[in-house]
Amino acid sequence: MNNQKTEKHKIMEDMEKQEPTQWFIFFKDQLLLKKEKTEKGEIKYSVPYGTEPPLAPGSGSTIHEVFLPTDEMVHAFAIEQLVTETEEWVMVNLRGSYEYITLDEYKAAGKAYQILYWDQHSRFCPACGMPTEHKTPIMKKCPSCAYEIYPPISTAIIVLIRRGEEILLVHARNFRGTFYGLVAGFLEAGETLEQCVQREVMEETGLRVKNITYFGNQPWPYPSGLMVGFIADYAGGEIKLQEEELSSGDFYTRDNLPELPRKLSLARKMIDWWLECSHK
Repeated sequence: MNNQKTEKHKIMEDMEKQEPTQWFIFFKDQLLLKKEKTEKGEIKYSVPYGTEPPLAPGSGSTIHEVFLPTDEMVHAFAIEQLVTETEEWVMVNLRGSYEYITLDEYKAAGKAYQILYWDQHSRFCPACGMPTEHKTPIMKKCPSCAYEIYPPISTAIIVLIRRGEEILLVHARNFRGTFYGLVAGFLEAGETLEQCVQREVMEETGLRVKNITYFGNQPWPYPSGLMVGFIADYAGGEIKLQEEELSSGDFYTRDNLPELPRKLSLARKMIDWWLECSHK
């Protein structure tokens, strides 16, 4: 216990010497945000910023240095209980934070959450069971067998299927809401991404597709994914939904669309792209 206290004090002393950074503080998937009133009386939300954390880390919690693709460094750590909303602070879930903070902050929050999730789920070596040791911001090592652990990324495909002037939209049983999205699924060992598209579409809908082309990709921190988007054309078959995965699905025209995914998702970007193209 004394060693833990000494280490935490050392970390806090080091923080005082550092430049101000953003602090991404989570309780489970709830992100702490600072509230400020503008001159117009509106509430503005932001990620806490400063040389010191606005709250103390949870017992045994590591303060992580998280390096963003922009080469900027931010800090992240977990706390032990939800912060009650006040005039100064509020906690919102990671998905919901998209509506409160800037896109750059949302992306940074996504990476910070993935690092915290990895830290929580890599405390012991999967090869021999010994407690792991943190060696770099994104690497742990087993002191017994030298097994190295890095933050895992689960790759998934998502595909927009066109049939003439229609696209296939489905409602997955795990969707949080009544919106309809696109067929998606995880890459399996030994598959190419295009093979994954064909397999997932066949498994979930009974349809065959052709002309598979790459659209784009998006980090998906729920908890540690990468979504890779494709466009494909209907090649044949009748819709036969995989009931344990999908509750409903059909082809829709631009004038008869159901509720669509939120703007933060790659699925919505792909649907919006199709709407723009079909309008020309």
